[in-house]
Amino acid sequence: MPEAMKYLLTKQDSRIVGEITLPASKSISNRVLIINALSYSSYPVKNLSDCDDSIVMDKVLQSNSNRFDIGHAGTAMRFLTAYLSKIVGEWHLTGSERMQQRPISILVDALRKMGAQIEYKGVEGFPPLKITGTALKGGVIELDGSISSQYISALLMIAPTVQGGLTLRLKNNITSSTYIEMTLHLMKKFGIKYQWNGNEIRIESQSYKPVPCSVEADWSGASYWYALAALSDQCDLHLKGLYLNSLQGDAVQATWFKKYFGIKSRQEGESVRLTKDKQGALKKLNLNFIENPDIAQTFVVLAIGKKLPFHFSGLKTLKIKETDRIAALKTECAKFGVVLTEPAEGELAWDGLITDALVHKNPVVETYHDHRMALAFAPLAMFNGSVTIADAMVVTKSYPTFYEDLKTVGFKVETVIP
Repeated sequence: MPEAMKYLLTKQDSRIVGEITLPASKSISNRVLIINALSYSSYPVKNLSDCDDSIVMDKVLQSNSNRFDIGHAGTAMRFLTAYLSKIVGEWHLTGSERMQQRPISILVDALRKMGAQIEYKGVEGFPPLKITGTALKGGVIELDGSISSQYISALLMIAPTVQGGLTLRLKNNITSSTYIEMTLHLMKKFGIKYQWNGNEIRIESQSYKPVPCSVEADWSGASYWYALAALSDQCDLHLKGLYLNSLQGDAVQATWFKKYFGIKSRQEGESVRLTKDKQGALKKLNLNFIENPDIAQTFVVLAIGKKLPFHFSGLKTLKIKETDRIAALKTECAKFGVVLTEPAEGELAWDGLITDALVHKNPVVETYHDHRMALAFAPLAMFNGSVTIADAMVVTKSYPTFYEDLKTVGFKVETVIP
């Protein structure tokens, strides 16, 4: 489908009833692909995500070329930079215009200390990169843990394969530590031993062991259905492939939605069933997303749909995602009369007031090449009557079947003809 296609989403009732097969976890898929390659495994990864990011990663790892354009796939850029640094050969790694604006110097500097040969082919500190793969030496690397957990995960996954192993000393507060835990748990599944004490992670030189692996459903993708459940008057929804006991840190949302919105989650076989209890009036929502930045947009938009004032923190990394998500949220929420403020860096707040003069009659949500903008704003059709999503198919980055899934629970999805 054309990339710039606009979809008009409408919902005539406030019921959310049905079964949804969620996409496989992009976060797990991308890590398993790298670990599987490092283990020289002949086992195929079962239930691998069919999102753009994982498809790109898999294509690179299977390619006979040495030139790779990973588009908007930030995880692929970070993980492949570390991986290719130890694979003998000359590699050229680039991405979209936005990708070439996303910093990577912290990771490159760390890899260079290990002996990696990496050159910037454009602006210093940013992709595109020329990588000459070589044997790497470990030792002790200090890294700012508050910037991006993906840098840390990228280094951890290659750590067993470098001479002398690797010790990471993480300075400042660690952002998204649940994603680091996910990486280490997956490495353990493939036979790797590690020690994590305080802000120091030590991995000795050792070999990965090939093992069969299957990817569970994506808890970030589940957040949009939880939001729809919270906005509904009646809910009975089965999210297939999802597990309450999960490696994914975003699974905490099940607790949050029960506590604040009365959404009950129950494991039924290989599905989580969502139902809704009556909930007392909540006056204000205060949440910290330091461990869960990928579901922050979901909660911002949900709070608007519930007319619920909020103060969210732990959002610092949102400015270096597919777009500056703080700026994007402020711009797009204003179209619904919502003025978001930044009480401090990494925070967003709303007083619950609607500024009528700002309200667009037929709001069109711009997505800025960011899948989560489209996914997070779609549930507002339940609140607003309708919502139009620009560049709607950007969702293929993480959830290719999203609009088809919306149709199964009663949404009407129409192409907007210019």
